[in-house]
Amino acid sequence: MQEIKPLAVYTTDETRDVLRISDSTIKRMLKKGLIRANKVGGQYRIMGKEILRLVSPELEKEAISSYQILKKKIVNKINRW
Repeated sequence: MQEIKPLAVYTTDETRDVLRISDSTIKRMLKKGLIRANKVGGQYRIMGKEILRLVSPELEKEAISSYQILKKKIVNKINRW
């Protein structure tokens, strides 16, 4: 299996190969917003961290919980002003 680098930028073909899905599936995922991507010159570019989010939902849950803790600390600090 190919290593997915979080900061690398992948094309839809490369993403399709890494995830082992069909062209129609990747198009459907992009259209529904399941994969976040940027359109550059008429082609989609997908960050490696987005691919990792798809294959490792536990990692995403961990990131969300640490973000929420940080957000709560910041809001509390601002409210004390």
